[in-house]
Amino acid sequence: MPTPPLPGSSSSGGPLARHAMAYVLAGGRGTRLMELTDIRAKPAVYFGGKLRIIDFALSNALNSGIRRIAVATQYKAHSLIRHLQYGWNFFRPERNESFDILPASQRVSEAQWYVGTADAVYQNIDIIEAHAPRYIVILAGDHIYKMDYEQMLQQHVESGADVTVGCVEVPIEEASGFGVMHVDDQDRILAFLEKPADPPPMPGRSDLALASMGIYVFDTNFLFDELRRDAADPESEHDFGKNIIPGIVQAGKAVAHPFERSCVRGANEKSAYWRDVGTLDAYYAANIDLTDVVPELDIYDQDWPIWTYSQMAAPAKFVHDEPGRRGVAISSVVSGGCIVSGARLRKSLLFTGVHVHSYASVESAVILPNVEIGRSARLRNVIIERGVRIPEGLQVGWNPEHDAERFRVTSKGICLITQRMIDRLGS
Repeated sequence: MPTPPLPGSSSSGGPLARHAMAYVLAGGRGTRLMELTDIRAKPAVYFGGKLRIIDFALSNALNSGIRRIAVATQYKAHSLIRHLQYGWNFFRPERNESFDILPASQRVSEAQWYVGTADAVYQNIDIIEAHAPRYIVILAGDHIYKMDYEQMLQQHVESGADVTVGCVEVPIEEASGFGVMHVDDQDRILAFLEKPADPPPMPGRSDLALASMGIYVFDTNFLFDELRRDAADPESEHDFGKNIIPGIVQAGKAVAHPFERSCVRGANEKSAYWRDVGTLDAYYAANIDLTDVVPELDIYDQDWPIWTYSQMAAPAKFVHDEPGRRGVAISSVVSGGCIVSGARLRKSLLFTGVHVHSYASVESAVILPNVEIGRSARLRNVIIERGVRIPEGLQVGWNPEHDAERFRVTSKGICLITQRMIDRLGS
């Protein structure tokens, strides 16, 4: 993987980013992704044909000019750590760059792992201090978006805030899964509620709520003081959304940073794109959207590349050209190492190393790496986990009741298939 250029003097690589560290919280499981997170943390889930979800937060930091990055891991971290070692190992200490992977390791107490998002930073204060950043950008590692953090750093400094919180408008029916805030006309946060059961709407917009993106900017010394105070509180849950941010809203100055101000858009992106792909339906939709002629998210934008580990794979291949047995892909994304052998794809996204055998039909499918689809299989509206072997002639997507007896089917009719589910078919 080539080494990215050093940041210049543009807004995406300005002086504030040079004095900042990005600290990515990547320890969450993501239970609503069901079996997709049985063996990996949510930030390590595959996305977009060759990426992992965490690559977006990391790429945003890199493209913004931040060259000191730390990633805190916890739940089933092996897949994530391996990806970070393979794809993010190009940082050079002699250029004042660093990339630290910080698994939960009982560094404070032999009986205590990371017990909350704030604790995941507190336990590593000594490591952060060794890099001496002036600012800390706390990031969630499980969202899909493109954002220039330099813009947020500039607002933080200019406003004199104790904390600056990235925010985005979300439908009110989804807001209970986020921290919800109320702000004044100067962007000062007046109230902050973490995952309220009955989220308050935005003034004048009963259909929307202003939600935290899980992105926070602090002056480093101020953050350390807050973390030490919080660690000494036996009543605290040691969480940014539940404890740290509400405390600053009450006793200090918390300022909101609307995503619209710093979102990065390519020439073909009309609106600010941010997705929490925390459910199977949301994950499926965000991947399938990439097969559109002009998708809402442009992952081909070379001005703001999404960096990742790129597996060495042969080019994709389409073979056979005879009636009923023709290798064809229509409105689809097909990654390297794939072989479409006399099969037909429509509006599907194939990750690396997928092999679709003759006479198979695949429509509206998200197929993770190294899947093999047997002859004459017919699949529609599916997510297929990595490494699954689909038997010859299997049909999924035409009989929801029958599908639900064999596989996991969402409320929107999307069917998740794993190898364990396939193995049960013969029992």
